[in-house]
Amino acid sequence: MNKKIAIISNVSGSLVSFRGELIKKWLDLGYEVYTLAPEYKSNHREKLSNWGAKAEKYDLNRSGMNPFKDLKSLINLANKIKEINPDYIFAYTIKPVVFSSLISKQIDLKGMYSLIPGLGYAFNGGGLKNKIVNKIAVLLYNISLKNNDKVFFQNPDDLNLFVDLNLIDQEKTVLVNGSGVDTEEYYNTEPQAEKISFLLMARLLKSKGIIEYIKAAEIMKNKYSEVEFKILGSPGNGPDAVDMDYVDQAAKKDIIDYPGRVNDVKSYIAQSSVYVLPSYYREGTPRSILEALSMGKPIITTDNPGCRETVVDGKNGFMIPIKDYKILADKMEYFIKNKEAIIEMGKESRILAEEKYDVHKVNQKIIENMDL
Repeated sequence: MNKKIAIISNVSGSLVSFRGELIKKWLDLGYEVYTLAPEYKSNHREKLSNWGAKAEKYDLNRSGMNPFKDLKSLINLANKIKEINPDYIFAYTIKPVVFSSLISKQIDLKGMYSLIPGLGYAFNGGGLKNKIVNKIAVLLYNISLKNNDKVFFQNPDDLNLFVDLNLIDQEKTVLVNGSGVDTEEYYNTEPQAEKISFLLMARLLKSKGIIEYIKAAEIMKNKYSEVEFKILGSPGNGPDAVDMDYVDQAAKKDIIDYPGRVNDVKSYIAQSSVYVLPSYYREGTPRSILEALSMGKPIITTDNPGCRETVVDGKNGFMIPIKDYKILADKMEYFIKNKEAIIEMGKESRILAEEKYDVHKVNQKIIENMDL
């Protein structure tokens, strides 16, 4: 009888887009793989089923802080895990990690593994609500993580923070290079050096640097009206959301082009000259940057955890201070004035993607450290 792996997420899309190659690798190795998510879009369920995975649902109050709803989610997940009876659990994002780790103490497992794909809102700083959420998150991680055999981190800042806070022992930590990127699917392209176009892909959150991007674009548009500035992504929600009126007005003034959320970003990346993510969100390693690296685009991003690892400053792009739209505009202007740098830095980005962020190399490290 094949051994079972349960991979637990808070959304079905990430199982396909971010963990798909890992799931397929487990299946190739002969494991029976169960995916657990609160809801499945029909195309996600179909893909997982076609690969050979078994898609299961569980109840999850994804973003709320209601302790009664969370307790109900915990009990529901515990019953589902006991029903599956896995040999290994692999969980990621805060609630699946905390709940699965707590449940793992009550069942017989060969291995409990967690992935911390960035720290997000709970560690993003800010007002009183952020501080309360942070205290709760630290407490829950402290209670739950110590039962893990290994915890995977996507950047050294997050790893070091968890060790410093005594949430996990150093010897149980593993650093991986983000979620990785399929360098064949995100094929190499020649950067567009004639008609200059800048691209940002993210949810429309303030902490993703959307406002700084639009401000820098406005400065550049006043000097170089022919240059394009695109934003792809869904509207945000909550206190960190960018006011959509602000975005719409920028689009009406022809400062930016905002197609919204698109299903296949590859054509947009291919048509762009430079990829920009001025984030100060607590990223793991932004997937959008990895996709742009793989498709041979220079990068402008911030000296921010998860972002800073993707740029060798001056070699495949530029690293800028967070929240500084004027320096962002300066770096944009550098590429506008030095088109040959777009070509040369784009080549370096592709090399970095192949050497450091190839998804198969990332997954191999995870599998080796799971002792499968």
